[in-house]
Amino acid sequence: MPQFRLPSLPRRVMWKGSTLQLLGVIIFPLALFVLIIALGSTWLHQREMRAMVGERDEVAVRAAAAALGSEMHYRLALVQSFALQVEQSHRSAEQLLAAFQPLLANFDLGLALYSQEGSLLAFRGDENFWKSLQVEQFRESQQSALPRVYSWRANERTLVLFSALAESSSVLIVAGITLQRLADRVLMNALPTERETQIRLIDRQKTILYPLSGSELQIQAVQTEELERALREPSGTFYARRQGIEYVISYSSVPEVDWVLIMEEPWQAVASPILETTRIAPLVLVPLLLISLSALWFGARQIVQPLRELEKKSASLAWGDFRGIEETVGGIEEIRRLQAELRHMAGKVQMAQRSLRDYIGAITSAQEEERRRIARELHDDTLQSIIALKQRVQLAQKNALDQAALQSLQELETIADKTIENLRRTTRALRPLYLEELGLVTALEMLAREMESVSGIEISFRKEGLERRLSAAVELTLYRIAQEALSNVVRHAQATQATLRIHYQDPTVTLQILDDGKGFDVPETLTDFASAGHFGLLGMYERADLIGAHLSIESAPGRGTKLTIRLSQAM
Repeated sequence: MPQFRLPSLPRRVMWKGSTLQLLGVIIFPLALFVLIIALGSTWLHQREMRAMVGERDEVAVRAAAAALGSEMHYRLALVQSFALQVEQSHRSAEQLLAAFQPLLANFDLGLALYSQEGSLLAFRGDENFWKSLQVEQFRESQQSALPRVYSWRANERTLVLFSALAESSSVLIVAGITLQRLADRVLMNALPTERETQIRLIDRQKTILYPLSGSELQIQAVQTEELERALREPSGTFYARRQGIEYVISYSSVPEVDWVLIMEEPWQAVASPILETTRIAPLVLVPLLLISLSALWFGARQIVQPLRELEKKSASLAWGDFRGIEETVGGIEEIRRLQAELRHMAGKVQMAQRSLRDYIGAITSAQEEERRRIARELHDDTLQSIIALKQRVQLAQKNALDQAALQSLQELETIADKTIENLRRTTRALRPLYLEELGLVTALEMLAREMESVSGIEISFRKEGLERRLSAAVELTLYRIAQEALSNVVRHAQATQATLRIHYQDPTVTLQILDDGKGFDVPETLTDFASAGHFGLLGMYERADLIGAHLSIESAPGRGTKLTIRLSQAM
């Protein structure tokens, strides 16, 4: 049976009936509308919560950075005021420090005075720290009395040093605080303290100043490109996704110092229970959606799917497949009754087809017998007469005295030779002697050579597998199909190359004819073959059907043609 593409039922047929109209016009649009509302409102709500958390964090970070900057400014002002006192007073360094004693509470590391040569004049606070501090870098960068701030890493601590120069006496004043202590007091009061919140202070070299014992997440964040934006802009907010969690990251520059305060937290964890409740509120429409989907599932399972199965089985009837229609497709009662009617009709068609097959078989047998009779008459009568005529012409040539008469006799001999060759070719086409005497493979190979010599098209022959003889009727049918197929290639395909291939694989024999010609659109049903003028293909199908073979055609405009005949359990 040929394996062509089966036609599809028109879409309007699939939508007949009140049940499918109810599904398609009411239930499905309603379900889609509910789904859009539920998902759309949830998406909008999440977007607004995300933006709200970002705005809240940015405001909080700005306030915390401003508070930290105020603390720095206050301490810078104290150091600058003390430098002015040093310039204007003639008291000793110890006396000046004694006068500054009430303000030392703002500097947990204390305060120290250094001479122009860098020697320690006086100090209050950590003696070991002030004696070990190298102040050359401070003196080199301190060109005026304006105070300066330096961050300093020592003994797993971040220290902040404030310096000012008393220009008249060339005395350098340096005060210090521990950043951990200051930041804990300022930032923890100004920023959220949720468990997921991460707070960092970094300098322009991307060094973490606070906290020193940062988590892996903090270290990774400093190494990413996300901080490039924070180091360029005074403040802002952006979002980043890590390990499937989206973080809101807010940043702000700290006044008076070259630092950046960064806070990051997963915005979903910040949402309050009330916001979470309002976020999932639209999902109460999901039950309605599930009911609608259930109705659609029922319609698809009991109506649409059975109709499609019945469509395929009905289309296969056109190719003679009567077994498929016997398998029930299920569905509603109307579909089952329709299938029963199709079974009844298929039985009648099958009976008519058996009668037609017997009739075609008888016609084919009579046709082959007539071909053999004509071949015998051409070979035994006509061909022998022309051979005798050629011999008489050759005898006449020996007795011819006139040159003109001799030339005419030579032309008659040439015509006789061509006629003899044409008659022999016609005789072989009508009655393939190679097939009867040497078998199918030899006959096909000779057919390919003969068609190549006549047409000029390069035709190659290939045999695969171990050859075995088939019944005379089967071999003759396969030969006639190959003969008709190659004839179509020569007359219609406009091909430059073709291949004739036979493959033996017990218990199957496969015959293929391929070409690189112009191709064509394969008709979708058998009835379309006659209307499209493909009578040769229709004849090949009928021959294949008589021996129980499957014939398939693959072709498309500009892509050549591939014809396959597959015979199973061939004997």
